[in-house]
Amino acid sequence: MTISLFAANCLKAASRRSAFVRTSTAVGLRTLTTSATDQATDAQEPKFLKAVELYFDRASKYSSASADTLKHIKSTDAVLSVTFPMEKNGKTVMIRGYRSQHSRHRLPCKGGIRFSSEVDLQEVEALSALMTYKCAVVDVPFGGGKGGIMIDPKEWTEAELERITRRFTLELCQKNFIGPGVDVPAPDVGTGPREMGWIADTYRNFNPQDVNGAACVTGKALSLGGVRGRTEATGLGVYYGIREFLGFPEVQKQIKHHGNVADSTVIIQGFGNVGYWASKFFESNGAKIIGIVEHDVAAYNPNGLNIEQLSLWRKENGTFRGFPDAQIIDTPMSVLEAECDVLIPAALERQIGLRNAHRVRAKLIGEAANGPVTPGADEVLRKNGKIIVPDLLLNAGGVCVSYFEWAKNLSHLRFGRMNKRWDERSKGQLLALVEGNAGRPLSEVERRQLIHGAEEHELVYSGLEDTMIVACNETRQTALAKNIDYRTAAMANSINKIAASLAGSGSIFTHA
Repeated sequence: MTISLFAANCLKAASRRSAFVRTSTAVGLRTLTTSATDQATDAQEPKFLKAVELYFDRASKYSSASADTLKHIKSTDAVLSVTFPMEKNGKTVMIRGYRSQHSRHRLPCKGGIRFSSEVDLQEVEALSALMTYKCAVVDVPFGGGKGGIMIDPKEWTEAELERITRRFTLELCQKNFIGPGVDVPAPDVGTGPREMGWIADTYRNFNPQDVNGAACVTGKALSLGGVRGRTEATGLGVYYGIREFLGFPEVQKQIKHHGNVADSTVIIQGFGNVGYWASKFFESNGAKIIGIVEHDVAAYNPNGLNIEQLSLWRKENGTFRGFPDAQIIDTPMSVLEAECDVLIPAALERQIGLRNAHRVRAKLIGEAANGPVTPGADEVLRKNGKIIVPDLLLNAGGVCVSYFEWAKNLSHLRFGRMNKRWDERSKGQLLALVEGNAGRPLSEVERRQLIHGAEEHELVYSGLEDTMIVACNETRQTALAKNIDYRTAAMANSINKIAASLAGSGSIFTHA
């Protein structure tokens, strides 16, 4: 197996995040980076927020929105920045948190809350803008939001993290930046069902009469009103999206691919929630996962990795090192350049830039992470004949199923509870007629398979699959009609939908 390596002048791969640098701007923005980003991007490449704006500007030329409407859509509606003290080891540490509401053309705003030492205002604004466009692409009736707390969760105990989470939620409650009809957070980098449970409980304590209080946050544990299927939703959406694009004849022709997930080779960067579940769904549908890239090392096997065994090994050892059924690569970013059918960056933003884009040999790049490809790299990849399935479409599975959870909490009813047994009885009666006419009774196993009524997770999967199929085909039709790339097509569709919403609702206090 031959994998091209970075030139000697590239920065050495490292597992830890690099220290941040403060810049003397009016709003105190910070220039943040990771070792992987250092290796992938040039200094002059735009930061995440600017990259999102560049993509927006490119797509706006193909939209039907007026210049004034485009200004409105592009601008961030509201940003909350808070600081509060927290005691640690007998000392007071000042904690900074942000919440951005990019667009309130539809309410509530929707977007995750991340815990990371690299959180800053610019990143939060960029992610909230991306959430606006993402929701519109998949017809989820939310505006875009995003939040973050500038901490490394590994440096804090569980009790300390709970106090930080609850204090930040208090700030959101006081400033009216959270609520089922206002702004609904969700898990993101460094957060999960545990933190969402703390947020929900804090909100409930300050709003005890809100009967819909459980809908103030999604991504909760099932015992707190979560929905089955939410954990794997983003990874499943990635699978559905790439499956659809591989099935398009023009994609097959351009990348010279047979069009099936089965027997395709896949490399995934990131083995967190999204990367793990995406790899599981691809593997279970016949694809070969030949590489998994993490921050410290990568695991590579041209014959395919066993994802469950690899996951168990890392849980027990904290690393891929020593895993017996793979070659362990000490320069993990180089594996992004290995030959494969599908490359899925599922880690952080700006992982493929001008420094490494020309060496990427994958036929199709599926952006499971937010903003993993810089604008310059996007152009290089497309000139080299690569297909890019954009983040605002491909990783929308999470917000789609968050929408289902929100709707479940508002209805106070589990999906399938009212109709599952009715469906089974109806199917059973129909099957009895078929058995009578055929003259052959079915076995009990066959009968149960045919009359099975849908469980909640099956309804969630079905809703997500339909959503992704429709959104992928809308993107494809726009790309074909206007002869543009899929990212620009998805963004143009998003802009047109938001513009239609704004035009339909009118604007208060804007015109004389």
